[in-house]
Amino acid sequence: MGRAFNFSAGPAVMPEAVLQQAASEMLNWHGSGMSVMEMSHRGKEFISIYEQAEADLRELLAVPAHFKILFMQGGGLAENAIVPLNLSQGGAMDFVLTGSWSQKSLKEAGKFGTARVAASAQADGFTTLPAPATWQIDPDSRYVHICGNETIHGVEFHELPDLKALGCDAPLVVDFSSHVASRPVDWSRVGLAFGGAQKNLGPAGLTLVIVREDLIGHALPHCPSAFDYKLVSDNQSMYNTPPTYSIYIAGLVFQWLKKNGGIAAMEQRNIAKAQLLYDFLDSSSLFENRVAQDCRSRMNVPFFLRDESRNEAFLAGAKAANLLQLKGHKSVGGMRASIYNAMPIEGVQALVAYMREFEKTLA
Repeated sequence: MGRAFNFSAGPAVMPEAVLQQAASEMLNWHGSGMSVMEMSHRGKEFISIYEQAEADLRELLAVPAHFKILFMQGGGLAENAIVPLNLSQGGAMDFVLTGSWSQKSLKEAGKFGTARVAASAQADGFTTLPAPATWQIDPDSRYVHICGNETIHGVEFHELPDLKALGCDAPLVVDFSSHVASRPVDWSRVGLAFGGAQKNLGPAGLTLVIVREDLIGHALPHCPSAFDYKLVSDNQSMYNTPPTYSIYIAGLVFQWLKKNGGIAAMEQRNIAKAQLLYDFLDSSSLFENRVAQDCRSRMNVPFFLRDESRNEAFLAGAKAANLLQLKGHKSVGGMRASIYNAMPIEGVQALVAYMREFEKTLA
């Protein structure tokens, strides 16, 4: 079997050009005589990789100078603890619940302070987003947390909330793990954004934290040193050995994004891919997407067969057609197509063609 169309939610599809370049450089990076896996993180070779990756990411996401870019480890789940360790100062934190990941964030933060629910879409089965005007934010809140894109429930903020317009001076914390680099970020509305790289930017192992400088330096006394944003920042993400190979691969992805038009071009491609799939789902008599149209994710599209007895046959046929990892998350069932930046539109076209043919066989 050749290269398949991989719809995994993460670790996810990578750009083929990146994989090919990494393969060609595996044994001998740029004449150094070493693989990147073997380099000292403090050697000039890796430092050049790190500095280029950081500069490219800052350019791609238009990160302002008063934000620090940290390359950390532990994934989004670890940041659910690391963020409150650094920002909560033991006080109240507000969470907008829009799916499984924001629920996890709330639960973890409660270990380090008072974690409150400012709004929740649970009553709607996490198929909608609570309107920001309805959020009940504590006046003393240290920060307000949202998950920008819920990979399991397929709900996405298409515009970041303006907390100042809501009369809130707390910083907005955004988990952008699954839609980072798929669309521009309005940094004027963000205090901190974090995300694991393994969905849209590279392999598992690297976690990005982009944090406003004034929020650094307030860690709780019991915050582990390796998780203290100030120590990580002061040491250029080298306080401990960073995930060197994951940073290298992410750097190649950043270069691939730049060569392909940057974030603005990627956003237009993502809109086209998502529209193609949603248009089919909305016209289908067999398949359905249950998320409200104004907050459907461009990255993760959950869908269901109205006759769920056909699920296994659908998945078997998809695998035979080289369409992989379409089974939905175990907590919600059904199917899910993750169509991140590296998924070409040909992959979505192939999926829609297969779904259309599968539906015809049951007519």
